[in-house]
Amino acid sequence: MAEKKKTVTVEQIGSPLRRPADQRATLIGLGLNKINRRRELEDTPAIRGMISKVSHLVRVVDEA
Repeated sequence: MAEKKKTVTVEQIGSPLRRPADQRATLIGLGLNKINRRRELEDTPAIRGMISKVSHLVRVVDEA
């Protein structure tokens, strides 16, 4: 039987303007680059690290 992978939904709430380039690149890596855009991503340690790096620009909407 196939396991259901855990996912996490993140929404961008802050602007990448006047932020360091690595934070902008992290948002793009998460699939976010406009305010209020949401993405459902696989819940992995790498994704969690990216979310924590830009935690002031995104919020976790749902964890399933």
